[in-house]
Amino acid sequence: MEGLLTNLPIYIVVILLLLWLLRASLRIVREYDRGVIFRLGRVTGAKGPGLFWLIPFVDQMRLVDLRVVTLDVPTQEAITKDNVTVKVNAVCYFRVLDPEAAVVNVANYLLATQQIAQTTLRSVLGQSELDELLAERDQINQQLQQIIDEQTEPWGVKVSVVEVKDVELPQSMQRAMARQAEAEREKRAKIIHAEGELQASQTLAEAAGVMSQQAGSLQLRYLQTLTEISAEHNSTIVFPLPIELMDALLKRVGPDA
Repeated sequence: MEGLLTNLPIYIVVILLLLWLLRASLRIVREYDRGVIFRLGRVTGAKGPGLFWLIPFVDQMRLVDLRVVTLDVPTQEAITKDNVTVKVNAVCYFRVLDPEAAVVNVANYLLATQQIAQTTLRSVLGQSELDELLAERDQINQQLQQIIDEQTEPWGVKVSVVEVKDVELPQSMQRAMARQAEAEREKRAKIIHAEGELQASQTLAEAAGVMSQQAGSLQLRYLQTLTEISAEHNSTIVFPLPIELMDALLKRVGPDA
C-alpha cells in the first residue's frame, strides 16, 4: 500500500501523458474541410470528413476549406483599347478541388488567386473597347473566368464565376455619352415622323384615286367634313352647297376667264 501511494504521482503523470497523446493524435474534420497529412514532411494524402488518428510528433495536418469563396476584386484603374480611362471592380467565385495541390503548389492560394484576378482584370480591360465593356458584359465576364481558371488550375482551384460589378467613367465621358444618346433619340424621332408622313401621303393618294372613280364618294366625304365642323359647342354656321352647282359655275366661268 505504501508503495502504491509512493508511486501515485508517477501514475498520475503517466495517465496525463497518455491523455495528452490521445488528444494530440485524435482529429475531427468537418464535412466541408479536408485535412492534408504530412508524415515527416512528406504528403500522405488528404483525409476527411470524420474522425481519424495521427501519429504524434510524426504527422502534421493542414486544413483546407472546400466551400465556395467569394473574392472581392478591388477597383482597378485601366485604359481601354480606345484610350478611355475607367475604374472597374469585380467579384470572383472559386473553390478548392484538389486540397493537396492547394497546400503544396502555392504558399497562399487565397492571396495568389486575388492577385491573378486583379492583373487579369486590368489586362482584359486594356484589350477591350469601352462599348464592348458596357454592352458585351457577359463576354467580358466569360473571358475573365477562362483566363483566371487556367492560371489557377495548377493550384487545385476552380474559378466558376467572375462578374464585373461597377464601371466608373470620367465626368466628361458621361456628358459626351449623354449627348450622343440624346442625338440618337432625336434622329429616331425624325425618322419615325418622316415614315409617318410617307405612309399618310400614300394613303391619301390611294383614297383620292378611289374617290375619283366614284362621284358619290366625294359628296359623302364633303358631308362628313361638315358634320365634323358642326360639332358640339361650335358656333360656326355651315350651309351645305351641292358640288354639282359648283361644277356648273366653274364650267361657266372658265371660258369667260
